[in-house]
Amino acid sequence: MRKLIAYRIHATEQRIVAGRSRRPWMDETHYRYAYRCLPLTIANAMGWEITLPAGLTAEWSGGNNLSDVTVESSDPAYAVDQLASSHFGHGILTFHVNYLFRTEPGVALWARGAPNLPKDGIAPLEGVIETDWLPFTFTMNWQFTRPGRVVFEKGEPFCFITPVAYHSLEHVTPEIVPIAAAPEVAAEYEAYSQARKNFNTGLAKNDPAAVKQGWQKWYTRGENPFGSSANSQHISKLSLSEPVEAVPPDQSVGENASLEKEVVVDGEEQPQ
Repeated sequence: MRKLIAYRIHATEQRIVAGRSRRPWMDETHYRYAYRCLPLTIANAMGWEITLPAGLTAEWSGGNNLSDVTVESSDPAYAVDQLASSHFGHGILTFHVNYLFRTEPGVALWARGAPNLPKDGIAPLEGVIETDWLPFTFTMNWQFTRPGRVVFEKGEPFCFITPVAYHSLEHVTPEIVPIAAAPEVAAEYEAYSQARKNFNTGLAKNDPAAVKQGWQKWYTRGENPFGSSANSQHISKLSLSEPVEAVPPDQSVGENASLEKEVVVDGEEQPQ
């Protein structure tokens, strides 16, 4: 899973950028404690954002007809239908993706809203697209959760893409096992649970050692709390490659070409 190619179809300013780990609501938590949840911050950056070239306002009256969703552009340089439209009815807002994506055989794109970035009044719908063969584009859809108006700002991500090996889950068979059947796992879990309970008790009692420590950093460091070395596969920060412009050397590409350029995303992990 090394390459992701995005063929730009229209000369608009939809940008593809590496997923950003920060979130405004996480910044606003006390002492920014939300960032202590490493699974959240890794998920935030696990893919690429497609951002809006201009802001828009969409409103749903509550009905199921196409006309019950209206869209207005905040930038006169962009017609409404260049940004989003009411295409399906039933309170669904449809964004047009101006790229045709290509992935390696067996790799699809999981398209959804940016992770852990909730939006009041509307929710992103998700799809898995077989971009290893598909010769046409896809749309990104959001569904109103109640009648009302929502605003998308210029530069806001309306779609988040992550390559996935879409056949791999077919070979996974979940197994449900009583934890007592794995004594070593059970012992580690019980020891961890007791250590966690003791730490929280210490915090509640303002124990100096617990207060100084603040929080237990085992997962952040990739460490087992019982002395084993850090997991070699652990990541505490994810930084994906930004797309690069690539024009095939044997082609003359004009400003108004239907497939204007390739935007190639190299999937190699960058050094920290």
